[in-house]
Amino acid sequence: MNRPPLLDRRTFGAGLAIVATSLALSGCGESSAAHEETLYFTAIPDQNTTELIQKFAPVAVYLSEQLGVPVEYKPTADYPASVEAFKNGDVQLAWFGGVTGVQARQTVSGARAIAQGKVDPEYVSYFIAHVDAGIEPTEDFPTAMVGKKFTFGSSDSTSGRVMPEFFIREATGKSPEDFFGIPNAYSGAHDKTAKLVEAGTFDCGALSYKKYDSMVKQGKLDPAKCVKVWTTPSYPDYNWTAHPDLDERYGPGFTDKVQKAIVSVSDPALLAALQREEGMIAATNADFESIAETMVSFGHGR
Repeated sequence: MNRPPLLDRRTFGAGLAIVATSLALSGCGESSAAHEETLYFTAIPDQNTTELIQKFAPVAVYLSEQLGVPVEYKPTADYPASVEAFKNGDVQLAWFGGVTGVQARQTVSGARAIAQGKVDPEYVSYFIAHVDAGIEPTEDFPTAMVGKKFTFGSSDSTSGRVMPEFFIREATGKSPEDFFGIPNAYSGAHDKTAKLVEAGTFDCGALSYKKYDSMVKQGKLDPAKCVKVWTTPSYPDYNWTAHPDLDERYGPGFTDKVQKAIVSVSDPALLAALQREEGMIAATNADFESIAETMVSFGHGR
């Protein structure tokens, strides 16, 4: 199956220039790190690409300082492209969702989930609705969504598609297509889902609670128009996954060094950039077995 390619790096020259400048200012200059092979990392594009470039620039600087090698963020076009870049070794580290992390580790033998936010073992999705859709907030699954125009985020999103679909099937005994009466629609990202529902283009949708809350806090979303109607049960989600190439390129134990650097992040600005103000903790592949089982339960990604 053909996968979308990585975005043209020239498009992101300005963002990557921020990283290069910051590295120079940090004192790396002519150090031995400048002569090491660059470590590339990526992240699933679950929001505006420009925002992601800005968000991960200081993360690249921090990792370079901690690891003693040059580090660059490499943007990708969509969720499958992130997994493909990891599979091909174009990136050696990635901030994945629960589903994309499972896909990447199933594809690359020896890949390890090494870190996650303190909130990620108990992540949730919000189901949202336009104020005029006639769907009231509820503690139980919002059955009033039946027959409404609904959108997921990316087709491979844990919090924007896979787990919401799981809860729809569990509550109704029907596929989303049967429950809503239309083919599945995908906005491509959490922020796009929120804005489409706010505008009334779709009656309702599902997305990451983190993205909804941050958009409301930043004044980018009107909760009176885009109403949170249901919070799902919890499940494991986002994670940093390391490629086995890390130890091959930089020596035995380097992956553990990366893990320590990520788990040790304490700078509030860096944690805010990662939308993990609560802090980071270690992770293992076993933490995401329930996601793998859920994927198998309705044939996702198989």
